[in-house]
Amino acid sequence: MNSCESWPQWASEGNGGSRAATLIAEMRTDPTGSFAPSCYETGRVVTLAPSAPGHPERVRFLLAGQRADGTWGGPDGYALVPTLSATEAMLTTLRLGTGDGIGSTRVARAAGAGLRALTRLLSGRPALPDTVAVELIVPALVGDLNAQLATLDRAPLPGLDSWRGHRLPVPGGANEDLLARLRAAVRHGEPVPHKLWHSLEVVGEAARGAPSVEPVAGGGVGCSPAATAAWLDERALRTPGHPGLRYLRTAQAADGGMPVAAPLALFERSWVLSTLADAGIRFPVPADLVASMHAEFGEHGAAGGHGLPPDVDDTATALYALTLLHSPRSAECLWEYDTGDHFRCFPAERTPSTSANAHVLQAVGALLGTRAALPGRGRYEAAARRVTAWLREHQHPDGSWTDKWHASPYYATACCATALAAYGGAAGAGAVHAAVDWVLGTQRADGSWGHWEGTSEETAYAIRTLLRTGAARPGGAVERAAALGGAYLLAQGDRTDFPALWHDKDLYTPVRIVRTEVLAALHLVSARPGVAALTAAHAAGASLRRPDRIGAR
Repeated sequence: MNSCESWPQWASEGNGGSRAATLIAEMRTDPTGSFAPSCYETGRVVTLAPSAPGHPERVRFLLAGQRADGTWGGPDGYALVPTLSATEAMLTTLRLGTGDGIGSTRVARAAGAGLRALTRLLSGRPALPDTVAVELIVPALVGDLNAQLATLDRAPLPGLDSWRGHRLPVPGGANEDLLARLRAAVRHGEPVPHKLWHSLEVVGEAARGAPSVEPVAGGGVGCSPAATAAWLDERALRTPGHPGLRYLRTAQAADGGMPVAAPLALFERSWVLSTLADAGIRFPVPADLVASMHAEFGEHGAAGGHGLPPDVDDTATALYALTLLHSPRSAECLWEYDTGDHFRCFPAERTPSTSANAHVLQAVGALLGTRAALPGRGRYEAAARRVTAWLREHQHPDGSWTDKWHASPYYATACCATALAAYGGAAGAGAVHAAVDWVLGTQRADGSWGHWEGTSEETAYAIRTLLRTGAARPGGAVERAAALGGAYLLAQGDRTDFPALWHDKDLYTPVRIVRTEVLAALHLVSARPGVAALTAAHAAGASLRRPDRIGAR
């Protein structure tokens, strides 16, 4: 898929299958998963484990990632958390000395630009994005930065004189009281809740060697480089070959960046395999890959990665993938996440997830469709009805859905609309119709879709919504929109530098999962003769007039 001219070759069934086989072969030999690095996570490791091997590379990664406006990370409010982290890391680096040829002037310039950006961001009273532990991470980082600024008052740093006496405000939505209680509890020997191990760095110095926290066999804590760096005490940091240091070294990319979570094998495998199978792509299913997914299940379901607690989203998606792969297992573990009208991702969650409930509907619906003698069948049928009603209630008036696990409404809309179309019955039909109308009405002039700008990932979700819901509109509007979207994807070639859109502590990109979404969308385009013909005509240079309703924004 190097250009749109390769469409006739790509569109053959065998080519899509061969690409799927390549993705699966990659996953079989990759126990970590393919995830782009995070500025937030890298900044925390720079500060918390500067003596760990690879420190200069981590600093250089942050320096290279700063934008012209002084920020790091994503657009809008998504810049706040990574900019707080990276700016604090720059100040720590100046205090400790940069070394290895990184000029202190350059680091000071980056720190100053970051402080100016944060002053601007925080003066606007930003609404915090619904990312993981944001209500704790933001006050923790603001406190760390203000401590750095207070130190400037006593011990100035060259190039930062103008910041003496300056302090940053804590924005609304941050929970300083909860953070203080959590830190005090850990200092007094109380255990850290398992759910918070992934964000252990917010605990501060009390996290060092906290006895209630247990690293996994690979040395990581909470499936997080930042949490691991926070847990390692001075003795561990001075011990060559310590498992925690090996984990950090393994997680670090060649350019110095750290992923926001690792390893995430089950998450990646579940999403990749369910997406490929759901799109109807034929591919070989290695028995060991299927067995590895079964092995991740316990009493409470499955977790996305080692060191994370089980959650309903990863559990449901893995169940759905296994059913599609003709290796179903009991879904009884889902019931402990049942609240009565929807399914929570984990206990005491702050925000329910639409996409996770869509995945529950898929898991339950697929089992109902393939197992006539399903024990407790009535309970599954009732759950499908309740989740269908809940998803309808949480659809926005314009026909879209949004979700706490992704920045783009196109992801949540694809999850919810396709689940409702397949398993929601007549009760979900109206919601599906509205979702398709919203997708048709938001296509961009170049054929793409996107929340901030047109992207391959979001275009793939839009195509999935159009072609996997059985939608039909007068004048072939669905087919024409999907063909234009397919042509856009072809024009992007084999690029993998997808923008970060997924929610964790920071925005991140699950690269192999996004590649799979693009592959699945192009397969759906190729599988519809009319859509494939329109895409081929566009690839050959023919003019495709877009329906008037498409592109309104």
